[in-house]
Amino acid sequence: MTSDPKAASGLEFRFFAPLSEDLPSGAWQQLCDAALDPNPFFSPAFLCPYLQHMGRGEVRLAVVRDAGTGAWLLAAPVGRRRLGMVLPAATVWATDYSPLGTPLMHPQAGGDAVDVFLWAAAGSGALLAIPYLPLASETAARLRGSPAVRIAVAAPEKRSGHDAGPAGEQQLQAAFSGKRRKEMRRLLRRLGDEGEIRFESLKGPDVAGAFDAFLRLEAKGWKGRSGTALASRPQTEAFARTAIANLAAVDSVRIDQLRAGDALVASLVLIQERGHVFSWKIAFDESRARFSPGAQIALQALRENLAMPGFEGADSLAIPGHSMIEPLWRGRVETGTLLAAKGPLGGLMTAAGERDLAAMRCLRRIARAVKRRL
Repeated sequence: MTSDPKAASGLEFRFFAPLSEDLPSGAWQQLCDAALDPNPFFSPAFLCPYLQHMGRGEVRLAVVRDAGTGAWLLAAPVGRRRLGMVLPAATVWATDYSPLGTPLMHPQAGGDAVDVFLWAAAGSGALLAIPYLPLASETAARLRGSPAVRIAVAAPEKRSGHDAGPAGEQQLQAAFSGKRRKEMRRLLRRLGDEGEIRFESLKGPDVAGAFDAFLRLEAKGWKGRSGTALASRPQTEAFARTAIANLAAVDSVRIDQLRAGDALVASLVLIQERGHVFSWKIAFDESRARFSPGAQIALQALRENLAMPGFEGADSLAIPGHSMIEPLWRGRVETGTLLAAKGPLGGLMTAAGERDLAAMRCLRRIARAVKRRL
């Protein structure tokens, strides 16, 4: 299809300012609750604090809705930025704080709604990028099936996660067996010399205090020294505190802790939605690094996830190849950047986007190699 699909019967496309009082927030939340694949980072609870405190005024909420009922069928935050090194593109706003680009798609959103979204969200630049899109998701399958635009998938990667049910149990057994099991237990016993070992999982009203403790622990480590801890900048801390408080109010946050006596040794902040768990932030006491506290809390989180009623699967959100989490969370979440280009030059646009992303990835690999040698 090369003609504009926005005239599809019964559908309306609109851009909304996410922080506007005129935005129908009820319809937005209803779509979040019903979406084929949950994405808590595109909920008002998370996205609004991010935009309010991180100064991203150019981001708008792209929405396809039923023209008769006003019900939202498909939505995602979209802004314009460089795709890779040079090529500008309309981009679904997944960031380092929210590396999950899955648009919110209602189960009843048909192919016409998908066509309208991809065509209209691309805007005048004729190219839409959806980064960090889990390629095995139902949402990705529907997006990739659109005939309205030229589709390509660039920069495919696999990051760690783990499954539910028997597959998840097998992954836990593989991660915690043999020499690793013996060594992890030995290290935990040694840590116990400093005080009674306790693993705790905190939710609901306990999240506020646990998140305060997490922020302090993170700020004491290398992220604090490098200025990248959440508490390193007032705006980042304000965003994080508000988002976590919002999500905790609807029981969507769990904070797992490892303690030795009264000392907090490791803390992991997880965001939960409809049985899906996303590992958001981790911190540990570097003075106790010899006890592998990061690995200890990651393994405990895996156990807690598997024991959770209705658990569907977990995504670490970690960079591919992460040395600590990959040997422990042995499932893989394959993601990529979906490129959707409209018009007669769609093929050329997606090819240019693929090359631009490849150039950026190559430059990053070179930079990491140089850094390792310094």
